[in-house]
Amino acid sequence: MTTRKFLMVATLFAVIVATLAGSAGASSHREAPLISRDPSADNTDLYAFVSPDAPTTVTIIANYIPLEEPAGGPNFNSFDDSVLYEIHVDNDGDAEPDITYQFRFKTTIGNPNTFLYNTGPITSLSDPAWNMSQTYTVTRVEHGDDDDDDDDIVTVLDSNIPTPPVNIGPRSTSGYAALMAAAVKTLPGGIKVFAGQVDDPFFVDLGSVFDLAGLRPFNPAHVLPPALPADPGVDGVGGYNTHAIAIQVPISQLAGPDGQMIIGVYASASRQTLRVLRGDGRMVNRGEFKQVSRLGNPLVNEVLIPLGKKDLWNAKRPEDDAQFLMHYTNPELAGLVNLLYPGLPDVATSGRADIVAILLTGVDIPGFANLNFTGTTLADLLRLNMAIPPFGVTGSPCPATPDPMGVLAGDLCGFPNGRRLADDVTDIELRVVAQGPGAIVAGLVGLPDLFPNKLLGDGVNANDKGFGGSFPYLAEPHQGYAHGHHAVGSTTTPPIP
Repeated sequence: MTTRKFLMVATLFAVIVATLAGSAGASSHREAPLISRDPSADNTDLYAFVSPDAPTTVTIIANYIPLEEPAGGPNFNSFDDSVLYEIHVDNDGDAEPDITYQFRFKTTIGNPNTFLYNTGPITSLSDPAWNMSQTYTVTRVEHGDDDDDDDDIVTVLDSNIPTPPVNIGPRSTSGYAALMAAAVKTLPGGIKVFAGQVDDPFFVDLGSVFDLAGLRPFNPAHVLPPALPADPGVDGVGGYNTHAIAIQVPISQLAGPDGQMIIGVYASASRQTLRVLRGDGRMVNRGEFKQVSRLGNPLVNEVLIPLGKKDLWNAKRPEDDAQFLMHYTNPELAGLVNLLYPGLPDVATSGRADIVAILLTGVDIPGFANLNFTGTTLADLLRLNMAIPPFGVTGSPCPATPDPMGVLAGDLCGFPNGRRLADDVTDIELRVVAQGPGAIVAGLVGLPDLFPNKLLGDGVNANDKGFGGSFPYLAEPHQGYAHGHHAVGSTTTPPIP
């Protein structure tokens, strides 16, 4: 192979893996041109799972604001008071929201005559030393059949709920675990909520991926010099924070007509159509809200949707996704895999019913009850079968130790049946596109399970921090005073006991 051709192939492969990783490092971080300029409305990840310690409930987590630098003061990251944050649930299979939880935030400046985020140690969520506190309102909307929302039932569940401050350092937020725990609020009906800064739970080896498609575990096989030893993957998102909205809801409040137990979930962020910049430096927003970001399944807008349609995809609702079908059935990425790996078995470049099943309709696995199939309506929704209980509950088909490869490894409590915090969605979707997802999924549509495609992975199999055992399950955010990046990641990070 000539040097020119070799470099062209290597560069194309770099584009592929970088796309799989996300345009700036995670499953939906900065994934489209317009939203990349609006981080506070950027929906970065979505999770939905039957709560392992409260199996009569479902936990949904929607993350916003990508790659937060922990030391980003004095104006640390926060939710945006002008953004409407929403979590939508479809429980009848038509891809339209039946239940929506809305979150609106309000920032209060205690002392406008100081530049400080806090004027002393923050010892509680009501401490006057916290100079830029934030509260929020949670509203439940039960949607009727009328498109103009006239028959919606709107219920404010609670207001003035405090968020925790960001994790500044040992002088400002020394008791951060207590501050974070105090921000968990129980609402009427047994609902729990949390909103605030957390460690970004997504994990991927960005540093190696963007270095001409290097995968550290396979360094000796990389064709470009220098010769590098095989190493564990390094979490490029490690050391960064994000802002999470988490809600835990009794299953009985989410079930559909006639006890329908399979739900489809997506999260969104919307802005008002008119923004006015005033002469005094303030900004005023007016008009109806329009969606600027959405997320159901991870990596869809990065991997499947072409650049010219990414902003359109973000603006559309899932029930309109049939217009994007060709990008699922004929994925550009599959053709590039064949071009760059002629020694491997060819990957199907058209008729990819497996991708459609996993991402647009849900799947029905032979030998098991319906996994999460919701019907023939095509929609990017994170589908969860709430009737499949986690380990420890009578009748659970799931292992005692959750497998990060989820359904691909036979763990029916993991992605793509919902998504848990520890599910390795990068490796899962790499293998799906390369047609190596394991016989349990490949058998759905009659495609062969290819080897060695089923071994693909970036070498990062765990988050840089362990997850908790109770709601909201997320790890504490990295501290501004003492934190690191990249080197914190590994393949052997133990979970929190």
